Amino acid sequence: MRGIVRTYGTLRANDGVDLDVHAGEIVGLLGENGSGKSTLMKILFGMVTPDNGGIVFRGRELSNHRPREAMEAGIAMIHQHFMLVEEMTVVENIMLGWSEAGKFLRRDEISSRIRDVSGRLGLELDPEARVTDLPLGRRQRIEILKAVLRDVELLILDEPTSNLAPSEVSELLSILRRLRDDGKGIVFITHKLPEVLEVCDTVVVLRAGRVAGKTAVEGATRAQLAEMMVGRDVSQPHILSEREPGAVRLRLEDVRGPGLGPLDLSVRGGEIFGIVGVDGNGQLEFAETLAGLRKPDAGTIWLGDRDITTAPVAARTRAGLAYMPADRSSTALVKGLPIVENLMLRDSLSPPYSRHGILSTAAALRKARDLMEKFDIRAPSPRTLAGQLSGGNQQKIIAARELDREPSVLVAHQATWGLDPGAARFVLEQMIAHRNRGAAVIYISSELEEVLEISDRLAVFSGGEIAGLVRRSDVNMTQIGLWMSERAA
Repeated sequence: MRGIVRTYGTLRANDGVDLDVHAGEIVGLLGENGSGKSTLMKILFGMVTPDNGGIVFRGRELSNHRPREAMEAGIAMIHQHFMLVEEMTVVENIMLGWSEAGKFLRRDEISSRIRDVSGRLGLELDPEARVTDLPLGRRQRIEILKAVLRDVELLILDEPTSNLAPSEVSELLSILRRLRDDGKGIVFITHKLPEVLEVCDTVVVLRAGRVAGKTAVEGATRAQLAEMMVGRDVSQPHILSEREPGAVRLRLEDVRGPGLGPLDLSVRGGEIFGIVGVDGNGQLEFAETLAGLRKPDAGTIWLGDRDITTAPVAARTRAGLAYMPADRSSTALVKGLPIVENLMLRDSLSPPYSRHGILSTAAALRKARDLMEKFDIRAPSPRTLAGQLSGGNQQKIIAARELDREPSVLVAHQATWGLDPGAARFVLEQMIAHRNRGAAVIYISSELEEVLEISDRLAVFSGGEIAGLVRRSDVNMTQIGLWMSERAA
């Protein structure tokens, strides 16, 4: 790729980008949210047409091509959200749109090929398994297998580990190494620097649409890559000042539900209560029970001195509870609405944003501009659709909406998932500041290192229960590991 330029209005998403990928090479494509990585790869795959620049793949010029033509040339892109029909089987998904499946479908033959290639690459896929019954890691392997069976030579993976459990991440990286050894070229888009250092050969960093740096992975450090991405040092630990916790803000008494409990715990104002554990051990059920999206079968939940066990979401919000869900795509944002309306979702019925049931656009826009500046939400205007923004800016919208109301209790679930180091640091700093203002913060994450860094106390979830609880100053990593595996799913 040479001199790639793509503009959207006044925004220059790609500004003269050059990129080389060789056969048998894994290139890590890094950059802050909104740096132009996904746009560049969508141009390569034919989803977006560049304003300027050229692409040559295996000696052939690609111009004004579409995804089907990219696939025919030997390029495939595996998106962060998989393009699979969940009610179909593995073999049925692979046959979709593939001419080699035959006008009269050769199901048995394709199933045999799936077993052969799956076994050779260590994909471990059953052709007759229904996609809806498979974990995310297996679904991703279907996408990889679709590309391999179509003789793809260049594979683009967009944030491939963002929704995977640690064991699934390790298995995926092993698969990528086998593909590289088979001579495939791979572009690996990610924010997770340890994965880059583990599997990539070369790193290209984009910043504000331009190439900010390129380096061999051998000899590179995590801090160097992070600084290349954001233009500043983000490796320094977060400063968590010592303070005496205040009154109990949230209390659970013998709370039970499907996959959860019994739970007894208290969280005080002025503390961050961190929760870790192997994914699938009750963290989601816990977060959604606190938020009011699930009703417990037994027990009591107190917010201050108010019983909110059966209270609806709106009542919890008015009482001072805020929730940042893990899934910003479908739970936390309405991507088809502009920034201003997403920021006002909690307050759309309250003055000055609404009077007698009529929305005040002027008041909402003023508030949105203030929040965009305060939380560094980078977009052309408050009327920009949320779905057009990078993941980091979408997460900042959620943080701005929830924290601006100064809730007494904040429940944040995987708040830095898929964020670059700069955006992740910003979000965590907002939570620390909220804790320093006297609020209680419950921070749930699969990133153990991150939770250890910002938490006053740490609980380990296993089998829907608290397997262990410890202050940060008393953490023993061996004991944490034992707790995590005690009853892990």
